[in-house]
Amino acid sequence: MKELVRIIATSLVDHPEQVEVTEKETEKALVIELKVAPEDMGKVIGKQGRIAKSIRTVVKAAATKDDKKVVVDIV
Repeated sequence: MKELVRIIATSLVDHPEQVEVTEKETEKALVIELKVAPEDMGKVIGKQGRIAKSIRTVVKAAATKDDKKVVVDIV
């Protein structure tokens, strides 16, 4: 899941070298945190959060085959 988020984020931003993805396991879910450069934040979130929602949807769909709950946080 972590690599999937990294691939999607690096293809969207102007500074792919500043993309950081971390993964934390909690009792309830797998939490993936995405950090990008401040000037790229708008590209990752999109108008009215559409791109962020799309990223979460793709990751959630990929996680269903592993039967896990995944949460994507954009920091």
